[in-house]
Amino acid sequence: MKFGSIPIDTAEGAVLAHATTAGERRFRKAHRLSADDVSLLKAAGISEVVAAVLAPDDLSEDAAAERIAESMIHRNIETKAAATGRVNLHAQAAGIFTVDAAMIDAINAVDPTITIATLAQHAPVEKGQMVATVKIIPFAVSSMLVDSVARICAGGEIFAVNAYQPVRVGVIQTVLPGIKPSVLDKTMRVTEARLARSGGRLAAERRTPHAVGPVAEAAASLARDNDMVVIFGASAMSDFGDVVPAAIEKAGGTVIRAGMPVDPGNLLVLGTLAGKRVIGAPGCARSPKEHGVDGVLDRLIAGLDVTAKDIAGMGVGGLVMEISTRPQPREPLPARAELKVDVVLLAAGRSSRMGGPNKLLALFAGKPLVRRSAERALGSKASGTIVVTGHQRERVRSALSGLDVTFVDNPDFAEGLSSSLKAGIAGVTGDAAGAIIMLGDMPGIASADLDRLIDAFHKSEGRSVVRASHEGKRGNPVLLPRSLFAAIAHLEGDTGARHLVEAEGLDVVDVEIGKAASIDVDTREALEGAGGVLQD
Repeated sequence: MKFGSIPIDTAEGAVLAHATTAGERRFRKAHRLSADDVSLLKAAGISEVVAAVLAPDDLSEDAAAERIAESMIHRNIETKAAATGRVNLHAQAAGIFTVDAAMIDAINAVDPTITIATLAQHAPVEKGQMVATVKIIPFAVSSMLVDSVARICAGGEIFAVNAYQPVRVGVIQTVLPGIKPSVLDKTMRVTEARLARSGGRLAAERRTPHAVGPVAEAAASLARDNDMVVIFGASAMSDFGDVVPAAIEKAGGTVIRAGMPVDPGNLLVLGTLAGKRVIGAPGCARSPKEHGVDGVLDRLIAGLDVTAKDIAGMGVGGLVMEISTRPQPREPLPARAELKVDVVLLAAGRSSRMGGPNKLLALFAGKPLVRRSAERALGSKASGTIVVTGHQRERVRSALSGLDVTFVDNPDFAEGLSSSLKAGIAGVTGDAAGAIIMLGDMPGIASADLDRLIDAFHKSEGRSVVRASHEGKRGNPVLLPRSLFAAIAHLEGDTGARHLVEAEGLDVVDVEIGKAASIDVDTREALEGAGGVLQD
């Protein structure tokens, strides 16, 4: 492939490096020029373009990404369609992600033009979550390089989602004088919730004295009827010969490992009994917060083996969190600022399908639709509301009179959705972690719907795209993290952020909000069906 400035007379078949305009025709970046395209460009006075010229053995970026993805061997993973030189792969089930790191490293060493990125080894994933992405950097690569990658992929399974299994778990809780029944009851609720997250089921419980004999007897009984046994000791393990590991051996089992380099979770015990796994849970496992037991428990429920060597290798990354109730000296916990989210309300469109009237000024229960939308944005947890105006800007602003919103004008509104999106994002406050892109013509969206998106964004710590959905289908609004703002500045035409979200490879969290996510009013019939009345 050759890249650079080329004369327009030799540009047929070349791939544009930048968006280019010829009169009223606009060619997007990565567009392959036809003979007619070249004629239009020449007629517009363009004598040269910056483009990529493919060699006979080159593959386009999408074709190369698709071929690499097709050559991969994987389980419980869905391959998405190629776009902008990228193929994303998503989990088809909830489970634990495993990856052949040596194979990934070998592929990434073939040539810098070809890249593969994945989640971390043994990362827990939800159904539908992105787990890997193939990205071709230039507009085309040699087919020889792609063939080299395909040969590596033929060597075996490159990655997989090991689906959680519906395991039955028996729980033992030992009791010492002074321990409150409420503590034991809470432990059961926390454990039940932890298992439900990964498809497990709490099937039975035994409460015994904190002594080797009773614990051994209960463990042997539960191991007969369940897939796994978890033991909560009333007193933390203080020695490798303490009650829990000793009870596993007395019952005829084997202690695989006592203690692990994960904090919190140091005092975990892992063993086998009658072919079943037994976990001696440390005290931190009584809390719903993340701790070292989660990683071991999730892997076991996903059908993966956990060995003493596996546990010994958990030290890097094993500092999970700090617990404020532990004795000092300890590092103080940093204060965590609340993530701020703005709403960008898009109200610049021409309502072209209405045949004249502006749909945003249609009355719903006597109130202009755009005002109804703005009031619901203001009634949410969002820290601010930016309204993008364009077509009939003065009438739209008048309809919003008295509301505490920030107006941003889009003089290029006729160029399409991307111009309004760019204008709105440019107006988002500097300390906002994300922005909800809210269409002005969706009468069913409520403040509570926006709050649900914001809550999900907080749970993802501001790293994910959060999207409203209806019955499993994506809809609007969409909450975009700040990490996408720079890329939005390069969008063009009548497109939103959908392809950008896929290309950037961020996690997407879908939040079910009902029919409101899919109801907009682009036509007279749709508007009147939703209860609106058009105004001239």
